[in-house]
Amino acid sequence: MAAKITSSSSSFVVLALLLTLLLCISTNVQLSLADTTSKTYTNYLQTACNSTTYPQLCFKSLSSYTSTIKTNDLKLCKTALAVTLKAARNASSLVKALSKQKGLSKTEAGIVKDCIEEIGDAIDELNQSLKALGSLKGSDIEFQIANIKTWISAAITDEDTCTEGFEERNITDEVMIKIRKSIVNVARLTSNGLALINKLSY
Repeated sequence: MAAKITSSSSSFVVLALLLTLLLCISTNVQLSLADTTSKTYTNYLQTACNSTTYPQLCFKSLSSYTSTIKTNDLKLCKTALAVTLKAARNASSLVKALSKQKGLSKTEAGIVKDCIEEIGDAIDELNQSLKALGSLKGSDIEFQIANIKTWISAAITDEDTCTEGFEERNITDEVMIKIRKSIVNVARLTSNGLALINKLSY
């Protein structure tokens, strides 16, 4: 009887060890596949960003979205535009908040007022582009993409017009410099978005 119990216990231990080993192997394989997939997504993004005007900014702004983008060109463009739109809205809020600070000259206040209008127009154009990009369909997709490019280009023009207002007057005030920096960042993100959409093919 004791011999049977010992034999049964030994079998149970062996079975448990085998199951543990198989679990470890399965886990390692899954981790290895996940690591390979992650590297594939990262390499795809890096390659795509290398075709933009500001590749480092492109990668930095989109690297946290690799699991969403994967290796899909359309998802890449949508994500890039969504990130740009968010940055534009944040910049708009910053400009509006800083415009209320005291100490700005009439000239500076005028520049900021114009900038708020320009960035507002850019936000509308980016929003329109993102919506259109999310509803591409039909036989005239190339025409739809051409419209999206036109809207994004218009947004870039609006953003550049804003920053030019600062450059032309050689602004040195800390508040104004902060405003300009935020708009320049949005303009660069927008430029990158356009570069990525230029690579989109249908």
